Amino acid sequence: MAKVQAKLRNTIVTAALPYANSDLHLGHIASTYLPADILSRYLRHTGTRVVQVCASDDFGTPILIAAEKAKRLPAEYVAYWRKRFDEDLRALGIEFDLFDRTSSPENIELVQHFFRKLHTAGYIYSANVDQFYCEFDKKFLPDRYVRGTCPYCGATEQYSDGCENCGRTIQPGEILEPKCSICGRPPVMKKSLHYFFKLSAFSGRLKEWLRGNDNLQSEPKNYVLGWIESGLQDWDITRDIEWGVSVPLPEAAGKVLYGWFDNHICYISAALKAARVTGDSGKEFWNNSTIYHFIGKDIVYHHYLFLPSMRLGEGSYKLPDYIPTRGFLLLEGRKLSKSRRWGITVRDYLGSLPPDYLRFYLTRITPYAQTDANFDLQEFKSKINNELIANVGNFIHRALIFVARDYGLVIPKPDEDEEAERTLVQAKSHATSETSRLIEEGHYDRALRSVLDFGNECNRYFQTAAPWEKRRGAVTAVYHSANAVSSLAILLEPFLPFTSREIWRQLSLQPPLSSLPWQSARNQLLEPGHVIVAPKPLFKKVEDSDIEELRKYLQK
Repeated sequence: MAKVQAKLRNTIVTAALPYANSDLHLGHIASTYLPADILSRYLRHTGTRVVQVCASDDFGTPILIAAEKAKRLPAEYVAYWRKRFDEDLRALGIEFDLFDRTSSPENIELVQHFFRKLHTAGYIYSANVDQFYCEFDKKFLPDRYVRGTCPYCGATEQYSDGCENCGRTIQPGEILEPKCSICGRPPVMKKSLHYFFKLSAFSGRLKEWLRGNDNLQSEPKNYVLGWIESGLQDWDITRDIEWGVSVPLPEAAGKVLYGWFDNHICYISAALKAARVTGDSGKEFWNNSTIYHFIGKDIVYHHYLFLPSMRLGEGSYKLPDYIPTRGFLLLEGRKLSKSRRWGITVRDYLGSLPPDYLRFYLTRITPYAQTDANFDLQEFKSKINNELIANVGNFIHRALIFVARDYGLVIPKPDEDEEAERTLVQAKSHATSETSRLIEEGHYDRALRSVLDFGNECNRYFQTAAPWEKRRGAVTAVYHSANAVSSLAILLEPFLPFTSREIWRQLSLQPPLSSLPWQSARNQLLEPGHVIVAPKPLFKKVEDSDIEELRKYLQK
């Protein structure tokens, strides 16, 4: 990722929209929501005005089927999941300025505006297609309403658009022994009028955008360029179901737009809705902001092809400056799978351990790349206990205990600095600039490592100074160590907001930590005479029993 563009006053940060039919799992957090939150928190420390938004992805056939099975109206069904998403993300310290929904009136209006503009410009056309039709239920059957046998691997009970067993995409009409998901009877093929987006018309402009945007990662950029070179296919953007954004044409009654037509437009509608609270609105706000869309690698095709093409065709809203893309999260070396009951949800995790432990570990193991990360439960325990607790937690508690015990909770007045203090101050300055640089380049794993390196330096300084021996310079060591604690609170805040807030409370510092300038981490914020509160340990070690508690959620 190239360095953050400081010339624009506003930054819009979006995260891929969770599909409103199941709980968030740890993979969602690792690739998308946590990285977006880390950047937003950091940027606010730099004085950037950040609008961070997300939404529930409400429309689509799977949701309609699930709502029918749950005997609930689709709107009620997605509202239930949206509330759970918002609760779980907030519990992890991921707080959006607005967590909206693709079914909001604002988004529906903007989606239909996009359709009309693209249709008028000649980028949308209609054509008859062969589609499964259930003569018993008297309705056309979209992909997820048909199940059958995979023509490639022979797996049964697969949806007609793709096989969960072998991962192959199944083309229309290829599924063997098809059956209607509603009544179980074999469907027939009938012609249905659908609308198509001319994705193929944007090959040249897409290549120009991809090659001209140095902020995009080279790996996804290169294979998207490969897709373009091999020829883009026009895209069927309508479905014959009741639940979705209606196609705004009189002759298209009963048809709705495909979910991937409407969901990414919600980035725009949600951002403008959030900004409107402070008086900003309209295209000017969007177009005068630096824009980030955080995604996982499974939706690169949609964000690098559909999204930019639709904006290019509509012509009013700028394309993203950055699309930070990360790989999948494996669990104990295996791919997460709801159908195979192999996964841990956010709710599962939060019932066992603190949110900052998860934020710490996922940040440490997730690179800014398409490479998959692996959540290993024993490694999780080791990194929390040996890196977070034994390093950062140990130093902070020891430093503050000395202020409390030897100086009555009052920051002492130091003697003259020696070489050791000058080295510590230099390490603090380096950590502040290095962590900043790495965050701005998108390498949050390395940025957190930079903070941990500073924590190691603090531990070495404290251990060498040995203030418990009451030698000359002990008071100076306590003063500098306490101030290093305040610096760690700032540097850790984008990664571990709950921990940083507790450090700030124990230091009894004002103003609120989240409003403090990033560069203040270089400063000595605790003046002699400042009174802290009684320190308490920040962390509790992860035990084998905690790991076994998490294992209970696997294959439950």
